[in-house]
Amino acid sequence: MVMNLFENQNLLPFEGELLYYPDFVSNDFFETIKNETHWKQEGMKIYGKEVLFPRLTAWYAAEGKTYKYSGLVNIPVAFSDTLLILKKLIEQKTGHHFNSALLNYYRNGNDSMGWHADDEPELGKNPVIASLNLGAARKFQIKHKVQQNSTRSLLLESGSLLMMQGEMQDHWLHQIPKVKEVGERINITFRKIL
Repeated sequence: MVMNLFENQNLLPFEGELLYYPDFVSNDFFETIKNETHWKQEGMKIYGKEVLFPRLTAWYAAEGKTYKYSGLVNIPVAFSDTLLILKKLIEQKTGHHFNSALLNYYRNGNDSMGWHADDEPELGKNPVIASLNLGAARKFQIKHKVQQNSTRSLLLESGSLLMMQGEMQDHWLHQIPKVKEVGERINITFRKIL
């Protein structure tokens, strides 16, 4: 099911909030973020074999705000001036404050992010996550953790802001699936680490 898009309208039918703001910022930020970010390709061991994640990542945060997921411990790098500008714009729009940002660089349609919830303990209960999208539009999918046949899709366009909040991470999974042909995309998820 494709979701209807109305700014500041909850796109989830129940158990959480998903808000979409198209054209939030200019795509001009794409090249700056791409070039000033210290990208790395992480991996994890599966059955004793190192498997690389299909995307590049970077972690920026206030001092001491480490982030653990998929067996990785991300040590913070100080925010760049560009990230601080974007963070301030989002904070002004939403009224929420953030102290960290996880960046994902999808180089092409083979880069992806599998089904997951951002429910790590350091995010606290009912975390607010501001997801800023730059570059090529990509499909964002969500599905309820319990209810069958609940998968929904949303096309995240360049410059858009997606807010995930309330009980969403407790009850819903989300992903960026692989696609055949698509250009580069950067996703910046601003978070608050406790």
